[in-house]
Amino acid sequence: MTVPAANKPWLLEFVLLAAIWGASFLFMRTGAREFGAFATAGLRVGIAAAFLVPLLLLRGEGGILRAHWKLTFAVGIVNSAVPFVGFTFALLTISTGLSSILNATVPLFGAVIAWAWHKDRPTGSRTVGLLIGFVGVALLAWDNASFKPEASGTASGWAVLACLGACLCYGLAASFTKRYLSGLPALVTSTGSQLGAAVFLAPLAWIYWPAHSVSLAAWAAVIALGVLCTGLAYILYFRMIERVGPARALSVTFAIPVFAVLYGVVLLDEKVTAWMLGCAVVIVVGTSLSTGLVRFSRKGRT
Repeated sequence: MTVPAANKPWLLEFVLLAAIWGASFLFMRTGAREFGAFATAGLRVGIAAAFLVPLLLLRGEGGILRAHWKLTFAVGIVNSAVPFVGFTFALLTISTGLSSILNATVPLFGAVIAWAWHKDRPTGSRTVGLLIGFVGVALLAWDNASFKPEASGTASGWAVLACLGACLCYGLAASFTKRYLSGLPALVTSTGSQLGAAVFLAPLAWIYWPAHSVSLAAWAAVIALGVLCTGLAYILYFRMIERVGPARALSVTFAIPVFAVLYGVVLLDEKVTAWMLGCAVVIVVGTSLSTGLVRFSRKGRT
């Protein structure tokens, strides 16, 4: 088995992005408990847009965004608005650890979409990886998904499906970005996508805005979501897509659970079962193979 060498800047950005996005599950859960799913997601992208626009203008890249606003707005809806609502909704019912493990399926969806869209047909170990990864997802969902309403009023099965739907959106957006936005500065793509997501979610956030007062902790959580986990994170993410391609960039999602589970256990006193960890290992092995990050050599040496 061989692991392709990665240059140090890419590896550092990979780990940093995983740590930041691992924290996003903690912040989403904290914000959603008081704001609800739509308002939390709307605030997240709105704050991110407010953070990114001044940076874009200072860099003198406003004209580039005006020339490509339609495509970047479209990416924002698929890559931010819809999946953010999906994960925030799910975190009202399931743990941050479980949702982050489900998030690790993004490269699997990305590989299937790249196969269907770009005719990037996986062969050999990558095909085996897809099968292994989706088996891991099925096992995890089988153990955790129930369609009987729980204390939150929502069945965990719907929460699991919301996470998987969000992952499908991420995979679709990655191929779309590589196909139509290749060559754009990462800051332009990040800013345009968050503006598009903010416009899309603004009416829903207004309609579902909480009638009660919201704590400072919830406000701090959504601000951290907007600035750190969205504004800064997407600059890193779109730069990685440009440098190493969507499949490799998406592979960051199977490092995220390491941080998300750690944060959940330490800060939220969440429980992690042996079954969850076992399924996570199966999913990570599958995604590693399906993206080509790890592959078997033809001579059979490991």
